[in-house]
Amino acid sequence: MMNKRFPPGWNEERVLRVLSHYEKQTDEEAVAEDEAAFGGKKRTVIEVPVELVPVIREILAQYRATARA
Repeated sequence: MMNKRFPPGWNEERVLRVLSHYEKQTDEEAVAEDEAAFGGKKRTVIEVPVELVPVIREILAQYRATARA
C-alpha cells in the first residue's frame, strides 16, 4: 500500500485535478502558459553549473544590499 502524504492545503483530489490539466494541455498551450508566467517581468531564468550557485547567491546578496542603500 502506498503512503499518501501531501503538502499543507493539498489532497488527492487537488493532485488529480492538476495532473489532468497538464495531461490535457497541448504543446502550444504549455508554451503559452510558460511564456505568460515570465512575460513582462524584470527577471529571467538561466541554467548555470551547480558549483556556481553559491557565487551567484553572493552576487545577488551584494546587489540587493546595494539597491537598498
